[in-house]
This record gives sequence, C-alpha cells and structure tokens, in this order.
Amino acid sequence: MPIKQSLHKGLVPVHIYTDDIDHSAIQQLLNISNLPIVHPHVAAMPDVHAGIGATVGSVIPTRGAIIPAAVGVDIGCGMNAVRTTLTASQLPDSLARVRSAIETLVPVGFEQHAFDKVRGSAHARVGRPLNDRLDRIVARHKGIMKMQHKFAQTWICQIGTLGGGNHFIELCIDEAQRVWIMLHSGSRGIGNVIGRYFISAARKEMMRHKVNLPDRDLSYFSEGSELFDDYVEAVDWAQDYAMLNRREMMRRVVAALEPHVPPFKLDGEAINCHHNYVAQESHFGHKLYVTRKGAISAREGELGIIPGSMGARSYIVRGKGNEESFCSCSHGAGRRMSRSEAKRKFNRFDLAEQTEGIECRKDGGVVDEIPAAYKDIDQVMAHQSDLVEIVHTLKQVVCVKG
Repeated sequence: MPIKQSLHKGLVPVHIYTDDIDHSAIQQLLNISNLPIVHPHVAAMPDVHAGIGATVGSVIPTRGAIIPAAVGVDIGCGMNAVRTTLTASQLPDSLARVRSAIETLVPVGFEQHAFDKVRGSAHARVGRPLNDRLDRIVARHKGIMKMQHKFAQTWICQIGTLGGGNHFIELCIDEAQRVWIMLHSGSRGIGNVIGRYFISAARKEMMRHKVNLPDRDLSYFSEGSELFDDYVEAVDWAQDYAMLNRREMMRRVVAALEPHVPPFKLDGEAINCHHNYVAQESHFGHKLYVTRKGAISAREGELGIIPGSMGARSYIVRGKGNEESFCSCSHGAGRRMSRSEAKRKFNRFDLAEQTEGIECRKDGGVVDEIPAAYKDIDQVMAHQSDLVEIVHTLKQVVCVKG
C-alpha cells in the first residue's frame, strides 16, 4: 500500500514515501528543507536513511545552486542490468566456478587492473575519450591530482572494477526462469577524490561568504560562480566515467560466464541508471537542479532497477512519472542499521544462514552487508506503488562482493 506523509517545519515541505524512518533521517531532511535554495519541496523515498549531511534516499531540487555533499563522493554510482537468452536450467550445477571466473576478470575490493597490462591496451583505449576532459578539469584544480596516489594511472586501471561496500555483481533468475546479469558500482577512486575536493571547496565558499547553515555538509555553490561551473563539469565527467565503468564490467562478466554455459546472447537493451547524481530538469514550471542521492529517475515509461539485499528479491520497474516525487523512486532496500552495528549484531554464521542457496562470500569481511542490515524490499516496493510498477522480479543465485 503506498504511503506518503508530509512535514511542514522548514521553509519548504518534505514529502516522505514511507512510515519506516528514524529520527536522524528526519532531522537531516528538515535541515535540507530549511535551505533557501531548495524549491518547491523535498522528496524522501521509501529506502530513506541517514547519510552524511544529506539523507540517502532523498530527492533535492534546488534553484540556482548545487550541494556537492548531497551528490556525494561516489558520483554516478548506479546499476546496470541485462537479460540473457539463458534459462536457469542451463546454468551449471555448481556456481562456485562461475563466481570465481567473474572475480578473476573483474577486480573487486581494493584491487584494480595492473598498469603495465592496461597501458596501450584496448582497455586504455576505452577510457581515452575521457582523458582530455579530465586534463582540463585537473588543470584548473590541481588539488584533485594531489589527493590520489598515482593519479594518472589509477583512474584508467579502475575502469571495469567493482570496488567494495554495497557494490555487487549478480546472476539472477526472473519469473520466467530467464537469467539476468546485474551489477552495481560507480566512479571508483577518482569519483571519490572529485567529490571530496569539491565538498571541501563548498565549505570554504560558505565560510568566505559567511553563510550560516544547519549542517556544513549542506554547503553549496551558487550558479554563475566559477566553482559552480567547474563542479558541474567535474560531476558530468564522473557520471560518464561511472557509466563507462559499468559497461566495461558488464562486458567482462559476459566473458567470464561464456565458458561455463551454452552459447547465449544478451536479450534486449541494457538498463543503465545512476542513483547518486545531479541533473537539470523542469518540474512545476521551473528549471531545477535535481539531486538524487540514493534515488533513481522514474519518468513515465522509464525502466529502472531496484535491488534488494544479498538474500532478497530485486526488481526491474517502469516509472509512473509521479511529479510529486520529481519522477523518482528508491534505489534499493535502504539500510536499517549502520555497518558497525551490523558487525556487532551478526557473525558469519548468521550471514551463511541468511544467504543459503546463494553462491557468494560468507565470511566475516562482508557481514556488514547481511540481509538483516537492510529494510524489507517488499515493504519498500509496496510503499512506492504510486511511483513505479513492477515489470520483472529477480532472485539472485550468484552474488560477487568486494
């Protein structure tokens, strides 16, 4: 059953599409609603939970300004999914070798491709179109380069890598027993560096102009300023890099899968969507900068991906174009507890129990990603039935984590 409640304690209202929200997330939403640049209201998706400064699962429309910390440090983080012509019965009985093959071709965690193998390779050529654009950004902001060790090598070597945290690669089965490949990652180390650099710069701007804020992580750049234009250029670059990273990972996952299954093809266009990003859009008769922090675009007819946790269902959805949500929906289940709390409360035996039947890591290194640390994805979907309709229901059989 869809839910929407509204708070009217700030300069603009906050519309919340759930009744499952804690006090800290509410306070962050109220802080955002008291910024003079926000218009006409703030929307919070059903997976909403507290973040750094801005709430994860929020849609923040601003006039003439952008908040770098609302976009976050994993700029362009998002999802990619594609259906294959394979059926569940064509997968091997043991999926351990499939997971191992994926982990061999796609570096995970802190791993990346070796520079001596990447240099001059087809892999490097994939990233070449982005190179000149990045050089222009770094030429004006040399501090970006100083924030990352071996800067020139790292971003090239991380194209087609997963990272850690909640990033994943999965093989899933839909309701018709068709096999899907689904993955979640972003702009890797370079996106993190760009995000942190401009978040710091925004804080300095607010101090220079003596702007009082409810939280310094809500510092913003005003349209027309040099830093605003530079940040927009940098964000656009990081979003394009994140998209390229996901496409290259998908290519590698297909290559890893091929030796273990009968010949197959990708069936239909891949769904590729950001969920940490900013875009200029028109809503309620105004041109706005819409920041989706842990939310995806759900315009009428637009396909999107809403994953559950390691042990839960995921969904391919079609947007309903709900204007009150700024044509948005949730980006996943949303965390119910912090990573540190999950590690205190659960162990690897709990993880093994909650991921029974799924080929995945079951060690202490990923206990913070245990399903119980997340909200119930089915409740999240029920709360946003006004925002999206379900097209496919997916259940993972292989999950690769960093």
